Amino acid sequence: MAQENVPEAPATVASARESAVGRPLRAGPVLLRNRFVAAPMERNYCAPDGTVTDRYTAYLARRARGGAALVFAEAAYVRADGKGRARQLGVDADIQISGLARLAAAVHDGGALFGVELNHGGRTVQSAVSGLPPVAPSPVPCPTTGGEPVRELPTAEVYELVECYAEGARRCREAGVDVLSIHGAHGYLVHQFLSPARNLRTDEFADPLRFLDLVIEAVRERAGPGMAVGLRLSAHEGIEGGLTAGHTYELISQTRLDLLDFLDVSAGSYEAGQWTIQPAEWQHGLLAPYAERYGALGLPVGVAGRISTPETAEEIVATGQADFVSLARALHADPDFPHHALTGRPYRPCIACNLCIDRLGTGEPIPCAVNARAGREHLSVAAEPQGLGMPPDREPHGLLDALPPADPAPAGLRPHAGGERPGPAGVPMARVAVLVIGAGPAGLEAARLLAEQGRRVQVLEREEHIGGRLALAARLRAYPEHHRLLRWYAGELDRLGVRVRTGTTATGEELARHEADAIVLATGGTGHLPDVPGARLPHVLDVHDWLAHGLDARDRLAHGLTPGHRPTARPAPGRPASSLEVPRFCVVWGADREGVAVADHLAAAGAEVLLVGSQESLAPEIGRRAKILMVPRLTGNPKVRILLGSTVSAIEPGRLLVRTGDRAEWLPAPGPLLVSHGVVPRADLLAACEERRPRLGVHVIGDAGGRGGSLHGCLLGAEEVACSIARAGDQHW
Repeated sequence: MAQENVPEAPATVASARESAVGRPLRAGPVLLRNRFVAAPMERNYCAPDGTVTDRYTAYLARRARGGAALVFAEAAYVRADGKGRARQLGVDADIQISGLARLAAAVHDGGALFGVELNHGGRTVQSAVSGLPPVAPSPVPCPTTGGEPVRELPTAEVYELVECYAEGARRCREAGVDVLSIHGAHGYLVHQFLSPARNLRTDEFADPLRFLDLVIEAVRERAGPGMAVGLRLSAHEGIEGGLTAGHTYELISQTRLDLLDFLDVSAGSYEAGQWTIQPAEWQHGLLAPYAERYGALGLPVGVAGRISTPETAEEIVATGQADFVSLARALHADPDFPHHALTGRPYRPCIACNLCIDRLGTGEPIPCAVNARAGREHLSVAAEPQGLGMPPDREPHGLLDALPPADPAPAGLRPHAGGERPGPAGVPMARVAVLVIGAGPAGLEAARLLAEQGRRVQVLEREEHIGGRLALAARLRAYPEHHRLLRWYAGELDRLGVRVRTGTTATGEELARHEADAIVLATGGTGHLPDVPGARLPHVLDVHDWLAHGLDARDRLAHGLTPGHRPTARPAPGRPASSLEVPRFCVVWGADREGVAVADHLAAAGAEVLLVGSQESLAPEIGRRAKILMVPRLTGNPKVRILLGSTVSAIEPGRLLVRTGDRAEWLPAPGPLLVSHGVVPRADLLAACEERRPRLGVHVIGDAGGRGGSLHGCLLGAEEVACSIARAGDQHW
């Protein structure tokens, strides 16, 4: 296999003793074993009454075992009208103490401290969720959560809310919680009192610090001397007329710091959510410069914000920008991230797709696009493939010490160590041989899980690189982190001794060379081309074909390309950068996720874009946070024309007929037309595979089985197949 198709050797922290992030940290009465903190992250894992479930307990216990020093639950509501999620953790009633105690015990068993964040949603709460009208310092509705009318809190009731924070602290103390954090960020109640855009009061609470000071005093008193108490803050509010970085620092420097043990710096508010949950396009550790100035206040300072690599975490702590790092999505993707960072081992990367945060509003337990086990740690281990949930200090089968030579290996064969290795459970790998056809996400995950079971796995991929549609998406500006996941998969398959043959088409003749006990068909799909006049013209391309191969050289001038035009996207692994061309004008037909991402990429590269879609909104199948940058860029770009609720009825060279309702109009279209209408399963090999009659069956997954559609869906399907083969194999042997 060519050098460009294998992962780069990871630069990792040398050891816990040598690294800044590996050093212990004192925060008031508690001692953190290292500088990694599992940040408060809402998950929809509680019961509707705010009590703890087995799902929640298992999830936090897993993060504690993964090496984090302090594991927070989430923003827990201190009064019923502050509940922002249907399955949010509550600390507003004594009935919740026993569940909190279970969480504390589980986290302590994993060697970590346990923390809870005290919160009230204020104006962000929806009555449909809490059953009560939202309250706030002033009657300023929150359009992001529906713009519901807000009741202004009378002065006496503000004092009642202070007592609710204090009682929440008392319940946490009785449950054995080690650390409390007062949520003063992200546009919730405390932040609303601080904000000049949200606090329009004229009484004593017109003073932005009055409410916060009272809450700090009450929580500190009720927590007692054995608990650490800190404050989470937004470095800036991110909205016009809101708190700036300078104003926020001025306020925080005047609050009751003498009663606090740490500060934890984040950013943003509900109307500036991109600052709270940052998109993949933004740089790693972008909030560290904001946090650095808070070190002058004399307290340990933490920081959040796209800290998803060991190098970022180490640089932040080593350079004194912060004393600890708060990780949420990174630990959702890989609970062992701290352990791996401190021991120099590869980790499953978060790609910042924001599937997790977008699922919060649905009330469903939040998943992870790259980790199918996230939120499912409570399920029976017996139902999982062997190797899942292995302890973090398990010795790997192989390392990425030796990369393949620069010259391509014959037939794209990935070099790997020979000989038989025992599987994780001591079962010889040769017992069950599995052939995986297709190295897209579903095929890669199936191969990884099967190899973890101890099966002997080989992967055939017709392209010269792994990744399938994920590798194509990695070329777009909206998905700059996708390549990290592919590098991780390449490293994992190499570590597990999986043979990956790229540039190999699985013909009947090729299949005859393999004696497989099971075949996994993960051949993906082909773009769906609607049956309209002109759809077969040469300038009409599926978006995936354009991403894979670019425009045909003979059509460059016809498509409006300038001689010597340089592409702006990262190529898919194994593809030269020059293969992706950007025309002067382009039509994208289809306003789904792929179509919108391609239109956004083209427009950012300078193309004039016409986006036509039958959808009523842009990329409706994905959540708001996943497109929080793309949609404003497209709608605000004067070179982009968007026609929704529309379809293309006919295509001719240089123009197309667009129908919107009862109106039809011919529009000029001098460039290529890229079609994004989903995929048709590519299962043409199914009959040939079944003819082989493997004793453990033929299993079709991902787009090939019509069950792709999302990265998370592909990984879930791969897990089901791995479990099925494991059960069948164990029964056979």
